[in-house]
Amino acid sequence: MKSAYELAMERLGKSSPTVKLTDQQKADIAELENRYKAKIAEREIFVKDEIHKEIQKGDIEAVAQLEKQLISDRKSLQSELEELKEKIRLRGS
Repeated sequence: MKSAYELAMERLGKSSPTVKLTDQQKADIAELENRYKAKIAEREIFVKDEIHKEIQKGDIEAVAQLEKQLISDRKSLQSELEELKEKIRLRGS
């Protein structure tokens, strides 16, 4: 007898089958992830440096704005990455 978990996984597999990626697709996705990880790190370094400058000036409002900008930039880059990864996944279908 199958557990509820096993039954649910079977139903999930039928409704949305697992996509097998080729080695090239895996390599392309890994390359994209590395590139975007670097972009995010670069952006964080830049904005954190700006935050440090504003803290030295005592401009708390600018610090808050920069922190919001950093969060927005991270989300934007992550979203862009996911779109590109999805294009790679669909390319092999």
